[in-house]
Amino acid sequence: MRPLLPSLSASLSASLSASLLASLVLCGTPALAKPVHYRLDQTASEVAFEIDLGQGPLRGTMPVSAADLILDFDRAAASSVRVTLDASRARTPLPFATEAMKSASVLATGTHPEIRFESTRLSASGQKASVAGKITIRGVTRPIVMAAQIFRPKGSAAGDRDQLTVRLTGTIRRSDFGAGGFADLVGEEVRLDITARIRRTGR
Repeated sequence: MRPLLPSLSASLSASLSASLLASLVLCGTPALAKPVHYRLDQTASEVAFEIDLGQGPLRGTMPVSAADLILDFDRAAASSVRVTLDASRARTPLPFATEAMKSASVLATGTHPEIRFESTRLSASGQKASVAGKITIRGVTRPIVMAAQIFRPKGSAAGDRDQLTVRLTGTIRRSDFGAGGFADLVGEEVRLDITARIRRTGR
């Protein structure tokens, strides 16, 4: 993939989203006549996460089940993003850790099988973009701010925005969402690396 921007960094209190317009605007994309609607490629999109378990990190994945992205390359305020994750299908290499993660004291997927994000604000400064929104985990909604990086397919033309890969990185604190179970075994911080592949639905 060819990056549209250098890696972005920001202080994140949580993450799971994507209002990625700022990155494209900073790259000098020509203004379009109207907002562009993108659809998610579910099979190629996922959330990778990492937690501390014992003396080392434990990695896992969670599928992105739905996304609604409208990007306006002329007016950032006209963009909106909604993303839904399927927490009930979260996986780690350790079956016991997977079940503990989905239990009532952590993600409580029996009653809250989805994690939802909705963007509320987009801002950009120089080569950095921040995405503000609200995220709901196990019925608890918190404000979040996150950083984004966008790629186009290798070999594609510089102005081609029909297919994009969005990468989001950041952290959440489990206790902020009442998901602090097994605190004697599992670290408080969850490090997230989200990949969403999207395709333009019309012109």
